[in-house]
Amino acid sequence: MLSYITLGANDMQASERFYTALLLPLGYRKRVDPEGLEFTLPPQAGGSGPCVVYVKPPFDGQPATVGNGSMAAFRTGSHDSVRQVHAAAIAAGGSDEGPPGFRAAYSKNFFVAYVRDPVGNKIALFCNEAAVQA
Repeated sequence: MLSYITLGANDMQASERFYTALLLPLGYRKRVDPEGLEFTLPPQAGGSGPCVVYVKPPFDGQPATVGNGSMAAFRTGSHDSVRQVHAAAIAAGGSDEGPPGFRAAYSKNFFVAYVRDPVGNKIALFCNEAAVQA
């Protein structure tokens, strides 16, 4: 089980604005400490808890850079949630890396949108909800 992910930040205000817009609508709680930001989901019964997301400057003191080929993906509850969080992340300083929509190459119900954070890290927002038939 994945325990945590750390994403580097160069501008903590920009990163806080972006990740607050991205993660709070997904149910994460934010905690600010001297080292950076910590986002956690409420504990779940019968488990050790979900992944924690840390956003902070790199420990080595060097600038944060993009991990080419790296991506963090966050599950949402619906197509509307994917759309809303994608729009909120862009409004909070992120950049569009792929609009909300189905990606049949992955599965017929895979609905996803992609954004990049202020450093350039790629983030996916997805759900596996079936398409609504009219």
